[in-house]
Amino acid sequence: MLPVIMYHHVNSDDLPLSNSDVMMKAHLELISERYTTIFPGETITNRSICLTFDDAYYDFYYYIFPLLKQYNLKALLAVPCAFILDHTDIDSQQRLSLKHEDIYKNYNDFAPFCTFKELREMVQSGHVMIASHSMNHVNLIDEGIDLEKEIFSSKVMLEEKIGCRVDSFVLPYGKYNDAAVELAREHYSYVFRIGNALNPSWDGIGGLIYRIKGDGLKRPCSLFNPLSQFVFWCKTMVKWAKS
Repeated sequence: MLPVIMYHHVNSDDLPLSNSDVMMKAHLELISERYTTIFPGETITNRSICLTFDDAYYDFYYYIFPLLKQYNLKALLAVPCAFILDHTDIDSQQRLSLKHEDIYKNYNDFAPFCTFKELREMVQSGHVMIASHSMNHVNLIDEGIDLEKEIFSSKVMLEEKIGCRVDSFVLPYGKYNDAAVELAREHYSYVFRIGNALNPSWDGIGGLIYRIKGDGLKRPCSLFNPLSQFVFWCKTMVKWAKS
Protein backbone atom coordinates (compact mmCIF):
# COMPACT_ATOMS: atom_id res chain seq x y z
CA MET A 1 0.00 0.00 0.00
CA LEU A 2 1.28 3.46 -0.90
CA PRO A 3 0.84 6.35 1.55
CA VAL A 4 0.55 9.74 -0.15
CA ILE A 5 0.85 12.68 2.25
CA MET A 6 -0.63 16.16 1.69
CA TYR A 7 0.87 19.36 3.13
CA HIS A 8 0.21 23.07 2.59
CA HIS A 9 2.07 25.77 4.55
CA VAL A 10 5.14 26.16 6.72
CA ASN A 11 5.05 28.74 9.55
CA SER A 12 1.66 30.12 8.48
CA ASP A 13 -0.92 31.84 10.66
CA ASP A 14 -3.46 29.33 9.27
CA LEU A 15 -2.52 26.62 11.76
CA PRO A 16 -4.83 23.83 10.48
CA LEU A 17 -3.03 24.10 7.12
CA SER A 18 0.51 24.48 8.40
CA ASN A 19 3.45 23.03 10.28
CA SER A 20 6.38 24.83 11.84
CA ASP A 21 9.74 24.71 10.10
CA VAL A 22 11.12 22.84 13.13
CA MET A 23 8.38 20.21 12.86
CA MET A 24 8.89 19.78 9.12
CA LYS A 25 12.63 19.33 9.52
CA ALA A 26 12.16 16.60 12.11
CA HIS A 27 9.31 15.02 10.12
CA LEU A 28 11.24 14.91 6.84
CA GLU A 29 14.35 13.59 8.59
CA LEU A 30 12.25 10.74 9.98
CA ILE A 31 10.79 10.03 6.53
CA SER A 32 14.29 9.91 5.05
CA GLU A 33 15.23 7.24 7.61
CA ARG A 34 12.14 5.06 7.19
CA TYR A 35 10.94 5.52 3.62
CA THR A 36 11.95 6.05 0.01
CA THR A 37 10.13 8.98 -1.55
CA ILE A 38 8.85 8.49 -5.09
CA PHE A 39 7.24 10.52 -7.85
CA PRO A 40 3.95 9.46 -9.48
CA GLY A 41 4.50 6.49 -11.76
CA GLU A 42 7.69 5.25 -10.13
CA THR A 43 7.93 1.70 -8.82
CA ILE A 44 6.19 1.14 -5.48
CA THR A 45 7.87 -0.96 -2.77
CA ASN A 46 7.00 -1.58 0.87
CA ARG A 47 9.19 1.44 1.78
CA SER A 48 7.66 3.86 -0.73
CA ILE A 49 5.94 7.11 0.17
CA CYS A 50 4.80 10.05 -1.95
CA LEU A 51 4.94 13.59 -0.54
CA THR A 52 2.65 16.25 -2.03
CA PHE A 53 2.54 19.96 -1.26
CA ASP A 54 -0.44 22.05 -2.37
CA ASP A 55 -0.55 25.62 -3.70
CA ALA A 56 3.17 26.29 -4.37
CA TYR A 57 3.49 28.90 -1.64
CA TYR A 58 6.89 30.57 -1.41
CA ASP A 59 7.39 28.93 1.98
CA PHE A 60 7.83 25.65 0.09
CA TYR A 61 10.83 27.05 -1.78
CA TYR A 62 12.20 28.81 1.30
CA TYR A 63 11.80 26.03 3.90
CA ILE A 64 11.02 22.71 2.19
CA PHE A 65 13.17 22.69 -0.91
CA PRO A 66 16.43 22.95 1.10
CA LEU A 67 15.26 20.05 3.28
CA LEU A 68 14.47 17.91 0.25
CA LYS A 69 18.03 18.44 -0.93
CA GLN A 70 19.49 17.88 2.54
CA TYR A 71 17.67 14.57 3.06
CA ASN A 72 17.62 13.50 -0.61
CA LEU A 73 13.82 13.44 -0.82
CA LYS A 74 11.31 13.95 -3.63
CA ALA A 75 8.03 15.87 -3.54
CA LEU A 76 5.15 16.66 -5.88
CA LEU A 77 4.24 20.36 -5.87
CA ALA A 78 0.70 21.30 -6.95
CA VAL A 79 0.68 24.69 -8.69
CA PRO A 80 -2.28 27.10 -9.22
CA CYS A 81 -0.98 28.68 -12.44
CA ALA A 82 -2.72 32.04 -12.46
CA PHE A 83 -0.92 33.21 -9.30
CA ILE A 84 2.62 32.39 -10.39
CA LEU A 85 4.87 35.28 -11.42
CA ASP A 86 7.74 34.80 -13.85
CA HIS A 87 10.28 36.16 -11.34
CA THR A 88 10.50 38.71 -8.53
CA ASP A 89 12.95 40.99 -6.74
CA ILE A 90 10.85 41.14 -3.57
CA ASP A 91 12.83 40.02 -0.54
CA SER A 92 12.08 36.78 1.25
CA GLN A 93 10.69 38.26 4.45
CA GLN A 94 8.10 40.30 2.56
CA ARG A 95 7.11 37.24 0.55
CA LEU A 96 6.62 35.25 3.74
CA SER A 97 4.85 38.04 5.63
CA LEU A 98 1.27 37.76 4.38
CA LYS A 99 -1.49 36.18 6.40
CA HIS A 100 -3.06 33.24 4.64
CA GLU A 101 -6.31 35.06 3.88
CA ASP A 102 -4.40 37.82 2.05
CA ILE A 103 -2.17 35.68 -0.14
CA TYR A 104 -4.43 35.33 -3.17
CA LYS A 105 -5.47 39.00 -3.08
CA ASN A 106 -1.91 40.32 -2.97
CA TYR A 107 0.05 37.89 -5.10
CA ASN A 108 1.18 40.57 -7.57
CA ASP A 109 2.57 42.89 -4.87
CA PHE A 110 4.19 40.37 -2.51
CA ALA A 111 4.95 37.28 -4.68
CA PRO A 112 3.78 34.87 -1.93
CA PHE A 113 3.91 31.95 -4.37
CA CYS A 114 6.93 30.34 -5.99
CA THR A 115 7.90 32.01 -9.26
CA PHE A 116 8.28 30.17 -12.54
CA LYS A 117 12.03 30.76 -12.25
CA GLU A 118 12.03 29.00 -8.86
CA LEU A 119 9.82 26.20 -10.15
CA ARG A 120 12.26 25.54 -13.01
CA GLU A 121 15.17 25.47 -10.56
CA MET A 122 13.42 22.93 -8.33
CA VAL A 123 12.40 20.68 -11.22
CA GLN A 124 15.94 20.73 -12.62
CA SER A 125 17.27 19.65 -9.20
CA GLY A 126 15.44 16.32 -9.51
CA HIS A 127 13.84 16.74 -6.07
CA VAL A 128 10.54 18.31 -7.20
CA MET A 129 7.91 17.30 -9.75
CA ILE A 130 5.12 19.66 -10.78
CA ALA A 131 1.39 18.96 -10.77
CA SER A 132 -1.42 21.21 -11.90
CA HIS A 133 -3.67 22.50 -9.14
CA SER A 134 -5.97 24.16 -11.69
CA MET A 135 -5.60 27.60 -13.22
CA ASN A 136 -7.30 29.70 -10.52
CA HIS A 137 -7.54 27.36 -7.51
CA VAL A 138 -11.33 27.19 -7.70
CA ASN A 139 -13.90 24.69 -6.54
CA LEU A 140 -14.46 22.68 -9.71
CA ILE A 141 -18.09 21.91 -8.87
CA ASP A 142 -19.13 25.57 -8.57
CA GLU A 143 -21.58 26.82 -11.16
CA GLY A 144 -20.05 28.47 -14.23
CA ILE A 145 -16.55 27.03 -13.85
CA ASP A 146 -14.68 26.60 -17.14
CA LEU A 147 -13.36 23.08 -16.58
CA GLU A 148 -11.35 23.06 -19.80
CA LYS A 149 -9.47 26.18 -18.71
CA GLU A 150 -8.96 25.07 -15.13
CA ILE A 151 -7.91 21.50 -15.91
CA PHE A 152 -6.36 21.45 -19.38
CA SER A 153 -5.16 25.03 -19.98
CA SER A 154 -3.29 24.92 -16.68
CA LYS A 155 -1.35 21.88 -17.92
CA VAL A 156 -0.44 23.64 -21.15
CA MET A 157 0.72 26.75 -19.29
CA LEU A 158 2.87 24.81 -16.82
CA GLU A 159 4.52 22.74 -19.50
CA GLU A 160 5.31 25.81 -21.59
CA LYS A 161 6.61 27.91 -18.68
CA ILE A 162 8.61 25.25 -16.87
CA GLY A 163 9.64 23.05 -19.78
CA CYS A 164 8.62 19.73 -18.27
CA ARG A 165 5.82 17.25 -18.76
CA VAL A 166 2.95 17.57 -16.26
CA ASP A 167 1.16 14.26 -15.72
CA SER A 168 -0.51 14.89 -12.35
CA PHE A 169 -3.58 16.91 -11.36
CA VAL A 170 -4.47 17.73 -7.76
CA LEU A 171 -8.16 18.52 -7.27
CA PRO A 172 -8.53 21.92 -5.52
CA TYR A 173 -10.21 21.67 -2.12
CA GLY A 174 -10.65 17.95 -2.83
CA LYS A 175 -13.93 18.82 -4.57
CA TYR A 176 -15.00 17.22 -7.83
CA ASN A 177 -17.85 15.82 -9.89
CA ASP A 178 -17.94 13.25 -12.67
CA ALA A 179 -17.27 15.85 -15.38
CA ALA A 180 -14.17 17.21 -13.60
CA VAL A 181 -12.74 13.74 -12.97
CA GLU A 182 -13.42 12.59 -16.53
CA LEU A 183 -11.62 15.62 -17.99
CA ALA A 184 -8.74 15.33 -15.54
CA ARG A 185 -8.23 11.66 -16.32
CA GLU A 186 -8.34 12.43 -20.04
CA HIS A 187 -5.36 14.79 -19.76
CA TYR A 188 -3.40 13.43 -16.77
CA SER A 189 -2.10 10.01 -15.77
CA TYR A 190 -2.53 10.68 -12.02
CA VAL A 191 -5.39 12.51 -10.29
CA PHE A 192 -5.14 13.23 -6.56
CA ARG A 193 -7.86 13.88 -3.99
CA ILE A 194 -8.14 14.15 -0.20
CA GLY A 195 -9.31 11.19 1.85
CA ASN A 196 -6.90 9.84 4.52
CA ALA A 197 -6.62 6.42 2.87
CA LEU A 198 -3.79 4.39 1.36
CA ASN A 199 -3.44 3.38 -2.29
CA PRO A 200 -3.02 -0.15 -3.65
CA SER A 201 -1.28 1.24 -6.76
CA TRP A 202 -0.89 4.43 -8.82
CA ASP A 203 -4.46 3.81 -10.01
CA GLY A 204 -5.56 4.75 -6.51
CA ILE A 205 -9.07 3.73 -5.54
CA GLY A 206 -11.70 4.14 -8.21
CA GLY A 207 -9.16 5.98 -10.35
CA LEU A 208 -8.33 8.66 -7.77
CA ILE A 209 -5.20 8.73 -5.59
CA TYR A 210 -6.02 9.32 -1.93
CA ARG A 211 -3.91 11.60 0.26
CA ILE A 212 -3.38 11.68 4.02
CA LYS A 213 -3.47 15.07 5.76
CA GLY A 214 0.00 16.02 6.95
CA ASP A 215 -0.77 19.53 8.21
CA GLY A 216 -0.97 20.33 11.91
CA LEU A 217 1.35 17.53 13.04
CA LYS A 218 1.61 17.05 16.80
CA ARG A 219 4.80 14.99 16.55
CA PRO A 220 7.13 14.14 13.66
CA CYS A 221 5.92 10.53 13.76
CA SER A 222 2.18 11.28 14.17
CA LEU A 223 1.21 9.78 10.81
CA PHE A 224 3.27 6.64 11.29
CA ASN A 225 2.27 5.34 14.71
CA PRO A 226 0.33 2.04 14.80
CA LEU A 227 -3.05 3.64 15.60
CA SER A 228 -2.83 6.12 12.72
CA GLN A 229 -1.76 3.37 10.34
CA PHE A 230 -4.67 1.19 11.46
CA VAL A 231 -7.16 4.03 10.87
CA PHE A 232 -5.75 4.68 7.39
CA TRP A 233 -5.92 0.97 6.60
CA CYS A 234 -9.56 0.72 7.72
CA LYS A 235 -10.54 3.74 5.63
CA THR A 236 -8.76 2.18 2.67
CA MET A 237 -10.76 -1.04 2.99
CA VAL A 238 -14.06 0.86 3.28
CA LYS A 239 -13.36 3.06 0.26
CA TRP A 240 -12.05 0.14 -1.77
CA ALA A 241 -15.22 -1.84 -1.04
CA LYS A 242 -17.35 1.08 -2.23
CA SER A 243 -15.38 1.76 -5.40
